[in-house]
Amino acid sequence: MTIQQGTTRRPARVALTGVSKAFGRTHALTDVTLAGERGSIHAITGENGAGKSTLMKLLSGVHLPDTGEIRVDGERVRLETPAQARRAGVSTVFQELTILPNLTVAENLCLGREPRRYGTLDRRRIVRNAVEVLERSGVALAPKRLCDDLTIAEQQMLEIAKGLVDDAGVFIFDEPTAPLNRTEIDTLEAVLVRLRHEGKLVFYISHRLDEIFRFCDTVSVLKDGRHIATHAAADLSERRLVQLMVGRELTALFPPRRRASCAEPALDVASLSVRAGGPDVSLSVGRGEIVGIAGLEGHGQREILRTLAGIDVPAKSEIRIADRHGAMARHDPARGVQAAVQQGIALMPEDRKSEGLYLGLSVRDNIALGFLRGRPLWRRAHRAPSVVAAWIDRIRLRGLPADAVQSLSGGNQQKVMLARWLAAGVNVLLVEQPTRGVDVGAKAEIYALLRRFAEEGGAVLAVSGDLPELIGMCDRILVVRNGAFVADVRAAEATEEQLLAFALTEPAADRSSRASVNGEEA
Repeated sequence: MTIQQGTTRRPARVALTGVSKAFGRTHALTDVTLAGERGSIHAITGENGAGKSTLMKLLSGVHLPDTGEIRVDGERVRLETPAQARRAGVSTVFQELTILPNLTVAENLCLGREPRRYGTLDRRRIVRNAVEVLERSGVALAPKRLCDDLTIAEQQMLEIAKGLVDDAGVFIFDEPTAPLNRTEIDTLEAVLVRLRHEGKLVFYISHRLDEIFRFCDTVSVLKDGRHIATHAAADLSERRLVQLMVGRELTALFPPRRRASCAEPALDVASLSVRAGGPDVSLSVGRGEIVGIAGLEGHGQREILRTLAGIDVPAKSEIRIADRHGAMARHDPARGVQAAVQQGIALMPEDRKSEGLYLGLSVRDNIALGFLRGRPLWRRAHRAPSVVAAWIDRIRLRGLPADAVQSLSGGNQQKVMLARWLAAGVNVLLVEQPTRGVDVGAKAEIYALLRRFAEEGGAVLAVSGDLPELIGMCDRILVVRNGAFVADVRAAEATEEQLLAFALTEPAADRSSRASVNGEEA
């Protein structure tokens, strides 16, 4: 596999030939052959479980292939460890965060390559090197900041900066934008463009079709561990790419909305202040309704959801929640998560692996945990195997009920977490980033499950940084700015530009009111 440049034939930067990898009885990759060229951003895409991450882990030294060979710049390599991969010129930004929270930003950036002076750590040089890397990558983080204080989005930007520490020839970005906002995605794009201009090869793993067409020159599609096709991005349409990924034409990503909203409230927030001195917000979600919360990262939408779920204690609250029969009862978030779940309100957190799932337990047990809602500790756990089996079938799980959840793809893990609460019979579902790290086929299935839950009398309140997702999935969208709601928009009539304008622009009435208070206006 070579490329023609003038009269000189040069080998591809990376060539994988006949690569296969199995984990027990599961064949993650089967006879995959593809090449990546210099000065190229090469998308690797496909449904969850297609083998994308496994393929890149072979190249980054996490796994060895069972068969086949890997060549870098024409030379066959055996990458037994990530350190060997780095020495071969391969740098990886993994989807799973590898930040050590007890260290600073600078210390995380120099892990494994710590500078020393007179036999001890050279801390001044650690900070100096970190400043250079952060400036080169466009990441605005203080080098001495403790990583335990970083948001998930900031941790992801730090992961990107870590990947640029080495002057590698090959860069792998595995779902790098999942938690990022628009500004951070623009920063990543600038990094990618610079790497391409420097002649680097970037393998870019993503489910987001808009990013693939925005960033990438070439697209390779995997399905069920096999290489399906490689095309120039310019030769593909979104419709054709979806067909290659899922093996069928996806007629509708989002299910139809309800024709009329239900007048009966499922969640009625008359007053909520998540912190002392903060804004007082109110909202209502009707039975059968999906309501989204949009806004710039860090403007309070996550805190509102987590307070309603009983994770955070509010400064004050006046909230009522309905049971399945419509009877309203007071909901006090200060009583905690268990009390909230017993009342029928449950949270699907953004970080499903550390907060939402028991990774070492089976699919069956993770779903069955939903039945423990409201059960005293002295009573025997009710597993309801037939009900669990029915839900596994309903969510179209790709895997066995006895499989550990940690062995599943991101999309299937998300469906297991959703199935737990649907099977438990909750009335209100709070969802953070509904389809983060999920492929297009699994997205359609998750949207359908949420819509079916709503049509059966449930209510959904969702936070997402993906505005097209909110517009397509929701009935109404609330826009938050500085912890307060500034707009309530019908999703069918909403546009991305309109929602961003609400999130960014202070209404003239607010400016006038503030000016009067400050004595600047008569």
